[in-house]
Amino acid sequence: MKPYVFISRKLPEDAIAMLKEKYTVEMWDKEDVPVPYDVLLQETRKADAILTMLSEPVNEEVLKAGEKLKIVANMAVGYDNVDVETAKRLGITVTNTPDVLNDSTADLTFALVLAAARRMVEAAEFVKEGNWKSWSPLLLAGQDVHHKTIGIVGMGNIGKTVAKRAAGFDMEILYHNRSRKPDAEQELGAQYVSFAELLKRSDFVVCLTPLTEETRDLFNRNAFRIMKDQAVFVNASRGPVVNENDLYEALKAGEIAAAGLDVFAEEPIGANHPLLELKNVVAMPHIGSASMETRYAMMKLCAENIDLILSEEQPKTPVN
Repeated sequence: MKPYVFISRKLPEDAIAMLKEKYTVEMWDKEDVPVPYDVLLQETRKADAILTMLSEPVNEEVLKAGEKLKIVANMAVGYDNVDVETAKRLGITVTNTPDVLNDSTADLTFALVLAAARRMVEAAEFVKEGNWKSWSPLLLAGQDVHHKTIGIVGMGNIGKTVAKRAAGFDMEILYHNRSRKPDAEQELGAQYVSFAELLKRSDFVVCLTPLTEETRDLFNRNAFRIMKDQAVFVNASRGPVVNENDLYEALKAGEIAAAGLDVFAEEPIGANHPLLELKNVVAMPHIGSASMETRYAMMKLCAENIDLILSEEQPKTPVN
């Protein structure tokens, strides 16, 4: 029998054609609805490989159910949805999709900087709602981005790529990271500073740090109070890094000026989410890497990692 591969979300046929040539492949048949947990558990019991999304909790129960399971190919850079330690203990490889999405995610991150600073979404809605009656000197006036200071929390590959875009806007670049990045300092003039100093000095604070126990709720009311009252906060990493109640209160109180968010603590959010009440919030549905080219590259990398493992070769991007 051919090895069995389960894919937890409907993907285009051409993206998985290579897998279908060599293996028995089944997919959850809904593109926009996460696979139910019981279905994931049932399919994992049969699978030699599973291709998962961030929405799937690949926990200890799921991993232990996979008696034949050799690989979890997670279609994301992050893998906080996967119990990596248990996978390692069980001899199951976990892979992710780094690098192929750096530029696309950096584009979206910097777009959030621009959109929040220049009130782009608010202005677009203003026109569509028929409110534009005349030109006036301060109509929907926002803030300049050029020649300002950007603080990047989490200077990984995506952070460095965002810094390159900031350099093109003649911005002063500060960063905070678990370790210093001499290449970013030499190439882009980025300055390594403490977290508190970054918050205090930055006009734009961009969160790109992974979600860990240390970074959960990193951006809380105390952090927002340190920031400038005209600062813009952008999060394109993981929702739980931010205490959303504290962010809401900080925005309402005028402790910071605006926020651009691509991620939330619980996704998807509903239309009644408190942050969506605020005009100074630009909210996106977790589309950091959502260009056609990049998403296909992520699918291809997942498929290649699965094929390599099932062929008893080394995967391209192992996490563990």
